[in-house]
Amino acid sequence: MNPRMRAVAVVVPAHDEEELLGGCLDAIEEAVDAARSVVPRIGVWVVLDACTDASAEVARAADVDLISIDAHSVGTARAVGVRAALDRFDDVGRRAVWTAHTDADSVVPPNWLTHQLHLARQGADVVVGTVRPDFRDLDAKQTEAWWATHTPGVANGHVHGANLGIRASALLAAGGFTDAAVHEDVWLVDEIRSRGGRLVATDAAWVRTSGRPIGRAPGGYSRYLREDLVPLAQRLREPLRLQPVDPRRECDPSEVA
Repeated sequence: MNPRMRAVAVVVPAHDEEELLGGCLDAIEEAVDAARSVVPRIGVWVVLDACTDASAEVARAADVDLISIDAHSVGTARAVGVRAALDRFDDVGRRAVWTAHTDADSVVPPNWLTHQLHLARQGADVVVGTVRPDFRDLDAKQTEAWWATHTPGVANGHVHGANLGIRASALLAAGGFTDAAVHEDVWLVDEIRSRGGRLVATDAAWVRTSGRPIGRAPGGYSRYLREDLVPLAQRLREPLRLQPVDPRRECDPSEVA
Protein backbone atom coordinates (compact mmCIF):
# COMPACT_ATOMS: atom_id res chain seq x y z
CA MET A 1 0.00 0.00 0.00
CA ASN A 2 1.42 3.38 -0.98
CA PRO A 3 1.13 6.04 1.71
CA ARG A 4 -0.54 9.30 0.87
CA MET A 5 2.01 11.97 0.08
CA ARG A 6 2.47 14.26 3.09
CA ALA A 7 5.02 16.69 1.60
CA VAL A 8 6.16 17.87 -1.81
CA ALA A 9 9.53 19.42 -2.64
CA VAL A 10 9.90 21.29 -5.93
CA VAL A 11 13.54 21.73 -6.93
CA VAL A 12 14.66 24.15 -9.65
CA PRO A 13 18.34 24.49 -10.64
CA ALA A 14 19.23 27.77 -12.34
CA HIS A 15 22.30 29.17 -14.05
CA ASP A 16 22.01 32.73 -15.39
CA GLU A 17 18.27 32.55 -16.10
CA GLU A 18 17.12 36.07 -15.22
CA GLU A 19 15.01 36.32 -18.39
CA LEU A 20 13.08 33.07 -17.97
CA LEU A 21 13.15 32.33 -14.24
CA GLY A 22 10.26 34.65 -13.39
CA GLY A 23 7.88 32.88 -15.75
CA CYS A 24 9.05 29.52 -14.42
CA LEU A 25 8.33 30.47 -10.81
CA ASP A 26 4.96 32.04 -11.63
CA ALA A 27 3.87 28.78 -13.24
CA ILE A 28 5.16 26.72 -10.31
CA GLU A 29 3.23 28.93 -7.90
CA GLU A 30 0.02 28.17 -9.80
CA ALA A 31 0.75 24.45 -9.75
CA VAL A 32 1.51 24.60 -6.02
CA ASP A 33 -1.76 26.41 -5.29
CA ALA A 34 -3.66 23.69 -7.19
CA ALA A 35 -1.92 20.94 -5.19
CA ARG A 36 -2.35 22.37 -1.69
CA SER A 37 -5.76 20.76 -1.32
CA VAL A 38 -4.04 17.39 -1.86
CA VAL A 39 -0.80 17.97 0.08
CA PRO A 40 -0.67 21.05 2.32
CA ARG A 41 3.11 20.94 2.93
CA ILE A 42 4.80 22.06 -0.28
CA GLY A 43 8.08 23.90 -0.63
CA VAL A 44 9.99 25.28 -3.61
CA TRP A 45 13.79 25.40 -3.66
CA VAL A 46 15.66 27.38 -6.31
CA VAL A 47 19.35 26.50 -6.48
CA LEU A 48 21.38 29.25 -8.14
CA ASP A 49 24.54 27.71 -9.55
CA ALA A 50 27.35 30.11 -10.44
CA CYS A 51 24.93 32.85 -11.46
CA THR A 52 26.43 36.14 -12.63
CA ASP A 53 23.18 37.82 -13.66
CA ALA A 54 20.05 38.97 -11.78
CA SER A 55 18.60 35.50 -11.22
CA ALA A 56 18.85 35.95 -7.44
CA GLU A 57 16.78 39.13 -7.53
CA VAL A 58 14.13 37.40 -9.64
CA ALA A 59 13.96 34.45 -7.23
CA ARG A 60 13.75 36.68 -4.15
CA ALA A 61 10.54 38.17 -5.53
CA ALA A 62 8.90 34.73 -5.37
CA ASP A 63 7.86 32.59 -2.40
CA VAL A 64 10.77 30.16 -2.61
CA ASP A 65 13.79 29.00 -0.64
CA LEU A 66 16.95 30.25 -2.29
CA ILE A 67 20.31 28.47 -2.26
CA SER A 68 23.48 29.69 -3.96
CA ILE A 69 26.33 27.37 -4.97
CA ASP A 70 29.30 27.53 -7.32
CA ALA A 71 29.42 24.01 -8.73
CA HIS A 72 28.80 24.54 -12.45
CA SER A 73 26.87 21.25 -12.33
CA VAL A 74 23.13 20.80 -12.75
CA GLY A 75 23.40 17.43 -11.02
CA THR A 76 24.96 18.99 -7.95
CA ALA A 77 22.36 21.77 -7.97
CA ARG A 78 19.50 19.24 -8.00
CA ALA A 79 21.16 17.21 -5.23
CA VAL A 80 21.65 20.28 -3.04
CA GLY A 81 18.01 21.27 -3.49
CA VAL A 82 16.79 17.78 -2.60
CA ARG A 83 18.98 17.66 0.49
CA ALA A 84 17.65 21.00 1.72
CA ALA A 85 14.08 19.90 1.12
CA LEU A 86 14.50 16.62 2.99
CA ASP A 87 16.06 18.49 5.91
CA ARG A 88 12.91 20.61 6.03
CA PHE A 89 10.66 17.55 5.89
CA ASP A 90 12.74 15.43 8.28
CA ASP A 91 9.62 14.49 10.26
CA VAL A 92 8.02 12.84 7.23
CA GLY A 93 8.71 9.28 6.13
CA ARG A 94 10.64 9.30 2.86
CA ARG A 95 8.01 7.24 1.03
CA ALA A 96 5.56 10.02 1.81
CA VAL A 97 7.73 12.82 0.37
CA TRP A 98 7.44 13.55 -3.35
CA THR A 99 10.16 15.48 -5.18
CA ALA A 100 9.20 17.35 -8.35
CA HIS A 101 11.86 18.62 -10.73
CA THR A 102 11.89 21.18 -13.51
CA ASP A 103 14.32 23.69 -15.02
CA ALA A 104 14.54 27.45 -14.73
CA ASP A 105 13.90 27.91 -18.46
CA SER A 106 10.64 25.93 -18.33
CA VAL A 107 6.95 26.58 -17.67
CA VAL A 108 4.94 23.86 -15.95
CA PRO A 109 1.14 23.47 -16.38
CA PRO A 110 -1.34 24.06 -13.53
CA ASN A 111 -1.95 20.29 -13.15
CA TRP A 112 1.76 19.47 -13.00
CA LEU A 113 1.87 18.53 -9.32
CA THR A 114 -1.66 17.19 -8.95
CA HIS A 115 -1.08 14.79 -11.84
CA GLN A 116 2.22 13.56 -10.41
CA LEU A 117 0.63 13.07 -7.00
CA HIS A 118 -2.24 11.13 -8.54
CA LEU A 119 0.22 8.74 -10.18
CA ALA A 120 2.26 8.50 -6.97
CA ARG A 121 -0.87 7.49 -5.08
CA GLN A 122 -1.35 4.72 -7.65
CA GLY A 123 2.12 3.41 -6.92
CA ALA A 124 4.52 5.30 -9.17
CA ASP A 125 8.03 5.82 -7.82
CA VAL A 126 9.01 7.93 -10.82
CA VAL A 127 6.85 10.02 -13.13
CA VAL A 128 8.57 10.70 -16.46
CA GLY A 129 6.82 13.64 -18.10
CA THR A 130 7.16 15.07 -21.58
CA VAL A 131 8.38 18.46 -22.75
CA ARG A 132 7.60 20.65 -25.73
CA PRO A 133 9.94 23.37 -26.91
CA ASP A 134 8.85 26.97 -27.08
CA PHE A 135 8.14 26.99 -30.81
CA ARG A 136 8.88 30.71 -30.96
CA ASP A 137 12.53 29.67 -30.56
CA LEU A 138 12.49 27.22 -33.49
CA ASP A 139 12.60 27.83 -37.22
CA ALA A 140 9.99 26.38 -39.58
CA LYS A 141 12.03 23.28 -40.41
CA GLN A 142 12.62 22.46 -36.75
CA THR A 143 8.96 22.98 -35.90
CA GLU A 144 7.84 20.68 -38.70
CA ALA A 145 10.39 18.09 -37.62
CA TRP A 146 9.25 18.23 -33.99
CA TRP A 147 5.61 17.53 -34.88
CA ALA A 148 6.71 14.78 -37.27
CA THR A 149 8.49 12.97 -34.44
CA HIS A 150 6.02 13.52 -31.58
CA THR A 151 2.40 12.52 -31.09
CA PRO A 152 0.33 14.65 -28.69
CA GLY A 153 -1.06 12.56 -25.86
CA VAL A 154 1.57 9.85 -26.26
CA ALA A 155 4.43 9.68 -23.78
CA ASN A 156 7.72 8.83 -25.48
CA GLY A 157 9.43 7.80 -22.24
CA HIS A 158 12.41 10.12 -22.70
CA VAL A 159 13.70 11.42 -19.37
CA HIS A 160 13.76 15.20 -18.98
CA GLY A 161 14.87 16.98 -15.82
CA ALA A 162 12.40 19.70 -16.80
CA ASN A 163 9.48 17.35 -16.12
CA LEU A 164 10.28 14.68 -13.59
CA GLY A 165 8.79 13.46 -10.32
CA ILE A 166 10.48 11.03 -7.92
CA ARG A 167 9.45 9.51 -4.60
CA ALA A 168 12.11 10.53 -2.07
CA SER A 169 12.66 6.98 -0.82
CA ALA A 170 13.39 5.75 -4.36
CA LEU A 171 15.66 8.71 -5.04
CA LEU A 172 17.72 8.11 -1.91
CA ALA A 173 17.93 4.34 -2.42
CA ALA A 174 19.38 4.97 -5.89
CA GLY A 175 22.04 7.31 -4.55
CA GLY A 176 20.46 10.59 -5.62
CA PHE A 177 21.56 12.92 -8.40
CA THR A 178 25.21 12.66 -9.36
CA ASP A 179 27.45 15.70 -9.82
CA ALA A 180 27.21 15.41 -13.60
CA ALA A 181 26.99 18.44 -15.87
CA VAL A 182 24.41 16.71 -18.05
CA HIS A 183 22.19 13.56 -18.10
CA GLU A 184 22.13 13.35 -14.31
CA ASP A 185 18.39 12.81 -14.61
CA VAL A 186 18.73 9.90 -17.04
CA TRP A 187 21.32 8.14 -14.88
CA LEU A 188 19.19 8.45 -11.75
CA VAL A 189 16.06 7.12 -13.43
CA ASP A 190 18.03 4.21 -14.92
CA GLU A 191 19.33 3.35 -11.45
CA ILE A 192 15.85 3.46 -9.92
CA ARG A 193 14.58 1.23 -12.74
CA SER A 194 17.41 -1.26 -12.16
CA ARG A 195 16.37 -1.47 -8.51
CA GLY A 196 12.81 -2.38 -9.39
CA GLY A 197 11.22 1.05 -9.02
CA ARG A 198 7.93 1.61 -10.77
CA LEU A 199 8.17 4.16 -13.60
CA VAL A 200 5.18 5.80 -15.25
CA ALA A 201 5.53 7.85 -18.45
CA THR A 202 2.86 10.46 -19.18
CA ASP A 203 2.05 13.29 -21.56
CA ALA A 204 -0.88 14.55 -19.49
CA ALA A 205 1.10 17.41 -17.88
CA TRP A 206 3.67 18.37 -20.49
CA VAL A 207 6.09 21.20 -19.75
CA ARG A 208 7.08 23.96 -22.14
CA THR A 209 10.82 24.47 -22.16
CA SER A 210 13.16 26.83 -23.97
CA GLY A 211 13.99 25.99 -27.56
CA ARG A 212 17.02 28.26 -27.70
CA PRO A 213 19.87 26.99 -29.87
CA ILE A 214 22.53 27.28 -27.14
CA GLY A 215 21.53 25.94 -23.75
CA ARG A 216 23.05 26.21 -20.30
CA ALA A 217 24.00 22.51 -20.18
CA PRO A 218 26.29 21.12 -22.89
CA GLY A 219 24.80 18.13 -24.63
CA GLY A 220 21.34 18.85 -23.30
CA TYR A 221 17.97 19.53 -24.93
CA SER A 222 19.25 22.52 -26.89
CA ARG A 223 21.85 20.35 -28.59
CA TYR A 224 19.16 17.79 -29.47
CA LEU A 225 16.96 20.46 -31.05
CA ARG A 226 19.91 21.99 -32.90
CA GLU A 227 21.65 18.85 -34.17
CA ASP A 228 19.42 15.77 -33.92
CA LEU A 229 15.80 16.79 -34.44
CA VAL A 230 15.73 17.51 -38.18
CA PRO A 231 17.91 14.52 -39.19
CA LEU A 232 15.70 12.27 -37.05
CA ALA A 233 12.56 13.45 -38.84
CA GLN A 234 14.26 12.95 -42.20
CA ARG A 235 15.21 9.37 -41.33
CA LEU A 236 11.66 8.58 -40.29
CA ARG A 237 10.38 9.84 -43.63
CA GLU A 238 12.79 7.73 -45.67
CA PRO A 239 11.23 4.59 -47.22
CA LEU A 240 12.68 1.24 -46.27
CA ARG A 241 15.39 0.36 -48.79
CA LEU A 242 15.56 -3.36 -49.64
CA GLN A 243 18.50 -4.99 -51.39
CA PRO A 244 17.35 -6.27 -54.81
CA VAL A 245 17.64 -10.01 -55.29
CA ASP A 246 18.91 -11.58 -58.51
CA PRO A 247 16.26 -14.20 -59.37
CA ARG A 248 18.89 -16.17 -61.32
CA ARG A 249 20.96 -16.73 -58.19
CA GLU A 250 20.23 -20.03 -56.46
CA CYS A 251 19.54 -19.92 -52.80
CA ASP A 252 22.29 -21.20 -50.52
CA PRO A 253 20.62 -23.30 -47.79
CA SER A 254 23.14 -21.99 -45.27
CA GLU A 255 21.67 -18.50 -45.74
CA VAL A 256 18.20 -19.61 -44.62
CA ALA A 257 17.62 -18.84 -40.95
